[in-house]
Formats: sequence, structure tokens, C-alpha cells
Amino acid sequence: MTDIWEPYAAKAEGAVRTVEVGAYAFTVTGAEEVVTATATDDGIVELELVGPGPIRAAWHFPCTDVTALWTPETTGRGWIPAAWTAPKQVALTRGAPVASLVGVGNVSRCTFAALEAEVLATGGVHEETGEFRFWVQAQRRLTLRVDFSVRHFAHCLAGITAWWSGGKELTFPDSARMPAYSTWYSMHQDVTPEKVERQAALGKALGLDVIIVDDGWMTTDRRRGYGHCGDWDPVSLPDTAAHVARVHDLGVEYMLWYAIPFVGRESSMWEAFQPYALRQVEHLDTMVVDPRYPVVRAHLVERHARAVEAWGMDGLKIDFVDWFGTDADAPEAGPAADCATVSEGVERLLAEIFLRIRAAKPTALVEFRQPYVSPGLWPYTTMVRAVDCPLSPAENRQRTVDVRLAAGKVPVHCDMLLWHAAEPPEQVASHLVNVLFSVPQVSVDLSELQTGQREALAFWLGVFRRYRDVLQLGTLEPVRPDLGYPMVRAYDGTTEIVARYAALPVDAAGTWEELLVANADADPYVRIRGGSGPVRAVVRDCRGAEVWEGTLELGDVSPYVPRGGLLTLSRTAGA
Repeated sequence: MTDIWEPYAAKAEGAVRTVEVGAYAFTVTGAEEVVTATATDDGIVELELVGPGPIRAAWHFPCTDVTALWTPETTGRGWIPAAWTAPKQVALTRGAPVASLVGVGNVSRCTFAALEAEVLATGGVHEETGEFRFWVQAQRRLTLRVDFSVRHFAHCLAGITAWWSGGKELTFPDSARMPAYSTWYSMHQDVTPEKVERQAALGKALGLDVIIVDDGWMTTDRRRGYGHCGDWDPVSLPDTAAHVARVHDLGVEYMLWYAIPFVGRESSMWEAFQPYALRQVEHLDTMVVDPRYPVVRAHLVERHARAVEAWGMDGLKIDFVDWFGTDADAPEAGPAADCATVSEGVERLLAEIFLRIRAAKPTALVEFRQPYVSPGLWPYTTMVRAVDCPLSPAENRQRTVDVRLAAGKVPVHCDMLLWHAAEPPEQVASHLVNVLFSVPQVSVDLSELQTGQREALAFWLGVFRRYRDVLQLGTLEPVRPDLGYPMVRAYDGTTEIVARYAALPVDAAGTWEELLVANADADPYVRIRGGSGPVRAVVRDCRGAEVWEGTLELGDVSPYVPRGGLLTLSRTAGA
């Protein structure tokens, strides 16, 4: 199939060959050697190619019964792109090298991933034939897993994340999976020790075990912007170690925000680091510094590490990693640089910070944020948060599920939850249900909550905590990515949890001992179909108050579950 639209990057050059792997054929350009070419009986292909320059692999197949092209970033959800769509540059600091073409019934028509962190890739419909075509390009080595098995797309993606892990079992501190409080939406830059300690105490009583202090702690200027980044002195948190100790006395862990690539105009390093700037960001009063230089990394490592080493913090929120960009965006490095690429510099920087803070505190936490979700960064983080989407429950749901599907066992946090002071308790509960399969972060003034809001928050945080392992580590099955996941299910061997965001029926077939249905839709009549026999049923409203208890006969029933409420079904004795 002829390439028809490729003005975006250097095209792979050299011999073009067809590599047949089992029943599948790949058009390969620029590869001198095919190192691996295997296919399993169920249609999982692994292909490893090497060459002196860019290597490209392309493949195509009938585009039938297709509903959506899934990527980790939500963009274009529900659209099937054309083959001439501009390819996307994936890098260590931006995105992840994975995509899934999803068909009717939530099955994957083709899911692929690359082992290399930096690839150029695209996929789309070839108009002349009605086929779907993927192509992927990398420098000098390209290692692909292409899954043609017709099974739930989330299961295919779980296979991808396991392949990325290479058999290594990633472990994370328990606190990385516990609900957290963030100061960003509730305080923005107006940070003081008194405010932080007040919210930490109120949050602990509700079930928030971590507090993340965001922007504002390094300046008394409350006008936003990043001109004060770079020195990272705790101007708004005097006597910092004592302040942190008081938060610890509440039983709350403490994380501190850093905009890692920024050295601002007000910083003492502004002039000294001009030769090491990747770019100037005038509208933010800052520069992005170049991690290819040892002097830059040394400064940033020292400033980040002292939060844990000197002030007793429990971890760091490392923001704006994606702003480092790629080599395509960077000027040529000078002789003082010791890294060949920006990505290499970023990886060294993050690794050095992680090693330093882990030496001081073995359970130290590090938060990254979408879009820097690459598996190449997993060794240097303990959690990944969805990108900012304030007061947008549907987007928060989609983004957290997207990151969950791409992040394997890495704890995934929602964007911070906030709501208007007049928000009804039902909607507060719905905000929480929309991020049920992630770790909740909350960012409202807890001292101003109305009674109903507080009760809804406490109830659902209790659900998160009680069912944490199922919600975060169980098998995840979202449905209909083309419709923004109107229902999501997670399960282990005994418990199933379903969140319902639209008036869809819930399948109760299976061998579960306990089935929970969280209702975030305005329709309160939750249709339960499938299964058989009597079950004990308890319905709770958005505040956790029991509104009905009794026995239901499975088959096709529609119990009343108010918006923001929870239905719990338990197998009765002898059933």
C-alpha cells in the first residue's frame, strides 16, 4: 500500500521488504536485520527490527465492526481517523507508544505497542480499500507487540503493560493508593502553614491521608506565573521542618510541588542558566532549562531532594515534565552537555532525584501527570495523575480510565475534585463515582462544606478505602470508549464493582459473592439482568444512609438507586 501523506518526518530509507509472521504480513523499511518475528496461535505478534537509521513497520487489515481508535490521551474519542492523518510523535516526556482499534462489543480489532519510548506513529482508514493501516517508525531499533486476538480491548492493553514491565514486579507505597488532599484549586498560590495544617486535619477526619501542597509555597506573589521558580526556597512556609512535623502529628503524609523545568525571571539562577536554556517562555516569565547539562541537573536535584532530606517531606509532585519536549524542539547542545538527547537528560534527572529522596525515605512518593505516562518513566514515579480538568466529571472519568489502561500497576490519581459551594450532595457523590477506579484527590475548602456535602464525601471516601484493592488492582473492564466509558467494571475473584454513568443495564451473571453498583446517572431505576437466585440487597443514598434493604431475585430487576447512591448485592445463604 503506497504512502500517500508523509511530510511530517524523515522517511525511513533503504530496502523495503515484507516480513511474514504467521498469518500476518508487515511492510518493513530501513531494517537490516529482523531479530525477532514470532506469532502465537491466538494472534499476538512480536517483531524486533534493527537498522542504521529510521525503521518503519506498516500493516493493514479490514476495517470492519470498528467503533473507536483508543489512545492514552482521550483526543478524538469515537473518531476513526483517515490514513493521511498526521502521525504523532511519542516521546519519553509525552504520551505512550500504544493504541488500540476497538470494535463492536468492546473487542480489540488490533492493539499495538512499541518498546521504544520515542516513536512516530499513526493509524487510519485507507479510503481506496476500506482497510485500516497502522505504521510506526523509530530510530535504529523498533520492537513491536501487535495483538490481533479478538478479546476485550482492556485485556489486550493489560497484556501490553505486562510486556512493558518485562516480568518485573513493580511495588508502590501503600500511601500512593490512599485518598489525598491538594491545595491547588482550594488555595491556588495563597498557601500558608496555618491553612495547610487546617485542611490536613479536616481531611484526615474524612479519610484523606496525604496532603499535596501545590504552587505558591516558594513565593509571596499571588498573581500566578512561574517567574519565582528556580530557587525553590519555602518563602510561604517558614520554619518548614516544624510545619511538616505538625502535619505528620496529624497522621498525614506531606508532598510538595515543583515545576521541574522552570527557572523564572525572579530566580537567582536566571542569568547563570541563560546558556542552558532549551527555550524562553515569555508569557510565563520563565525559561525551560536543558537537562543535558550536568550543572542544570545538579541544581535541580539538590533543590528537589532537600524537601525530603532537610524538611522531612514524604514526597514530591513533579510537574511539567512534558515541557522539556524532545530533541526536535531543542537547540544543539554545547560542549558542556553530557547527554546525547533531551530524553536521556530527563531520565538521568528524574532517576537522580528519585534515588536521592528514596535514600532519605524509602517510601518517598513521586507524582507525575498525564501526558507524561510513558512506561520509560515508571521506575521514577509512584503515581500518575490525570491532566487538569476542573469541575468536569466526564473528562475526569475518561482520563483516569485512559491512564489506568496505559499505566499497568502504577497508582493512578484523578484530577483534583472541586465543586461550587452550592453543589448538591448528589452531584458531589457523582464527582467521586466518576473517578471511582482511581485514587481520589480533593481540593475544596473542607471547613466550608455543607453537611450533605461532607457526608457524601466521607461516605464515598470510605468506599474507596474499603474496596481499594478491587478498584485499583482488580481486572478493569470499561465499556464503549467511543461513548466515553458510560459504564466501568472492576473485579477480583469474589467482588465485582460497577459504576454506571448512563442508563445501561448491569450484567449480574458470574460467580461473585458481592456486587456493588454505583449510580452516577439521573435515572434511578438500575436494571440488573442475568444471574439467578435470591440475593440480599442494600441501597444507600449519596450520603451513605440506608434507604432500602431486602431480597431480590436475580434475572431482570430494576431496584431504585438514587443518583450518587450505591446498591450492594450479596449472595444469600444457600444461593
